[in-house]
Amino acid sequence: MPVKVSVIVPVYNPGTYIEDCIASLQRQSLPPEAYEVIFVDDGSTDATPARLDALAAEDPRMRVIHQENSGWSGKPRNVGIEAARGEYVMFVDNDDYLGDEALERMYDYGVANGADVVVGKMAGKGRPVPVELFRRNHPRATLAGTPLIDSLTPHKMVRREFLDRIGLRFPEGRRRLEDHVFVTEAYLRAENVSVLSDYVCYYHVKRDDAANAGFQRFDPVGYFGNLREALDIVEKYTEPGALRDRLFRRWLRNEMVERLRGKRLLAAPEDYRRELFTEIHKVVVERFGPGVAAGLQPTQRVVAALTAADRFDDLVAFAEWEASVALGSVPETVTWRDGALEIGFRTEYTCAGQPMTFPAEAASTPLDGAPKDVAEAIAWVEEQTAVRFEAATADLLLRERSSAAQHFQPVRFTREPVPAGDGRVRLTLRATATVDPGTLPGTGIWDALVRVKLGGWTKECRLGPVPRPEGRLAPPAGVVAARAVLPYWTDPHRNLSLDLGASAKRLGVPRADLSVSGDRLGTGLPLYVPGETEVLVRFTAPGRSVDVPGTLAPTPDPARSRLAAVLPAAVLAGGTWKAALCLTPQADRPRFHGLPQPLRVEGGAVRVGPPPRPGLGERLWRTARRMLGAAVRKTASRIAEARKART
Repeated sequence: MPVKVSVIVPVYNPGTYIEDCIASLQRQSLPPEAYEVIFVDDGSTDATPARLDALAAEDPRMRVIHQENSGWSGKPRNVGIEAARGEYVMFVDNDDYLGDEALERMYDYGVANGADVVVGKMAGKGRPVPVELFRRNHPRATLAGTPLIDSLTPHKMVRREFLDRIGLRFPEGRRRLEDHVFVTEAYLRAENVSVLSDYVCYYHVKRDDAANAGFQRFDPVGYFGNLREALDIVEKYTEPGALRDRLFRRWLRNEMVERLRGKRLLAAPEDYRRELFTEIHKVVVERFGPGVAAGLQPTQRVVAALTAADRFDDLVAFAEWEASVALGSVPETVTWRDGALEIGFRTEYTCAGQPMTFPAEAASTPLDGAPKDVAEAIAWVEEQTAVRFEAATADLLLRERSSAAQHFQPVRFTREPVPAGDGRVRLTLRATATVDPGTLPGTGIWDALVRVKLGGWTKECRLGPVPRPEGRLAPPAGVVAARAVLPYWTDPHRNLSLDLGASAKRLGVPRADLSVSGDRLGTGLPLYVPGETEVLVRFTAPGRSVDVPGTLAPTPDPARSRLAAVLPAAVLAGGTWKAALCLTPQADRPRFHGLPQPLRVEGGAVRVGPPPRPGLGERLWRTARRMLGAAVRKTASRIAEARKART
């Protein structure tokens, strides 16, 4: 079989962080003969070279190329391209890892859509990744019609023939942003780029030691010199106009303005702030026309204008104000309905911990040059935010805690200005999200996050804290899509999370009273089910175990369901039996939840609960018998020891 995908992994002193990468590559769902992995060791000085050689010796899919240190990832990737035999090449960093089906899904998607470049959905574990780009699949993504330019890391699948035909390779040497140069040209020259968003293909990981190359402080002069090379690519392959301004805006926004905003700027040492500002000011003045900044959001416009005007002190003062702006979200309803969880919440911006207010009467006004002072800048941002309130959006995302994979949930929302006095209003969004557990992959803990785009900000926060008492908004666990689902409030922060595949201890199933009628067992349970649901009931006695099918059925109270099962002949024959319930008998590893009361058969009748407690006289007699038995055993032991001593 021809090789479909060559995975290229540049390697330099990853230590144990490469193990997750290796494991994910070995787990790929593509047939083993359909892909290869090329590790290009860029002069590692740790134990990695030996580790990779041993790996290649035992796994024919793995190849290793050793070379002297080149200083950055560009040359190792180019060496990998030259050695690749696959129809597509996939670039993976040595401290990241892939979803198990990533190569198969991305390859099939690329072939189906004739793509030169395939962008797979990313999850950031401690690292930022694009969000809006992966809201849905884009079989034919364009730079003009999608936020494709937001994804410039090299972690893409690219057709090898395309790279050779246009002669595209990574810039080499000790430098920054080589991936921006490479990916930007690939986007601009590809016949088609496809974005796969319905499966998390790539996990972008921040190392515990923060030793990822992208987290090291950089030299601003060199960094922004390299950035100009990416701008050169845009100028080479586009005409002046709206598209070029849109693409340039990505670098102005992400690499410049965002570094000079709020908490990010204030966290940098004073001398480094000034050095950053100086180099960014140069690029803004040299390369960006008025159309680039004009498309930014209001807060970004202010930062760009202050930067262009060379007003560092005002920029810092504006950052101090912006750092106090946050998002707050309050849960209002959490209920089960038609097999899904409906979550109602309201959300708004806060400033210094208090609800943020805006002018009730606002007009859209251009920003002509830089504001005269910070007060004017803040007033302009507030007014423009109020003007744009009709375009505000609210989203609910569920983020899987261990992997950081996140999924948008369907949301309906309304925009509600709330009078705040003195001619000002609070800009509140009230929303209802619908969470279908069947659309979430696997099991695990999923945290609910609210994401709001309003005015100059796109902010996220956890959904919470829930107003006290929490119990009034606590829905029961449910059995939906063949999984146990537990919505709960975290401790101590009281934010909403979902436990998919919850344990017996967390579900609280034992809160039930069993009843028996003839050979029928029944009980009410604090569980939601959308319809009749098959379960499994296990009866155990010393040395014996019997499983029988059962059903959970809805009741008029959506917070409860009714369990029904037929008692097996072994139970009816006699003895004392414990009962346990499996909510998901189809699972690979079924879990049983013990029910609290045993069953016992007396005189041909099945009774619920332990045997009756003996009366006082019988209890005294049993106590005396135990004491007498202990005394006899103690005396016998002493006699035996005395005989042994005489012999």
